[in-house]
Amino acid sequence: MAAPVLGDGPDLWRLARLAGLALNSPYCYTLWTRDFSATSVIARDADGQARGYIIGYVRPDAPDTYFLWQVGVDPAFRGRRLARRMIDHVGDRITERGLTHLEATVTPDNAASRALFASFARARGCEAAWSPLFRPEHFPAEAAEDDEYEDLVRIGPLGRAGS
Repeated sequence: MAAPVLGDGPDLWRLARLAGLALNSPYCYTLWTRDFSATSVIARDADGQARGYIIGYVRPDAPDTYFLWQVGVDPAFRGRRLARRMIDHVGDRITERGLTHLEATVTPDNAASRALFASFARARGCEAAWSPLFRPEHFPAEAAEDDEYEDLVRIGPLGRAGS
């Protein structure tokens, strides 16, 4: 696992599409690899093919908090704990930088993501607090079918894995 570099933008976009995630523009993923590389990760297989990524950033209004924006895993690599290894990698990197909390948003019906974050919190010896965040009124009416409710999970204070 490594921080993404500028040339990884197309791989992030491709993985988001393969994973069935809310797809952003290719420009967005390329910009992410330039501006938020230090707070993101890309995982490659033995042949160098991108198989997963996490993109996130330190919240400007909460400099002790990392916001995990998107986790993408190649469907052929699901069930191999790749998402968990990537989030552990990110967790180690952000705690080394002095950050104390991790946040993410998850739809209420996404049991796999909810379990991932709960497991991460347990391994770090901290709480995962869930609360409503984004509702239909936070999105344009014409996009309402595309965006579901999103709950915020706030995990912290973070310790190292196994703490």
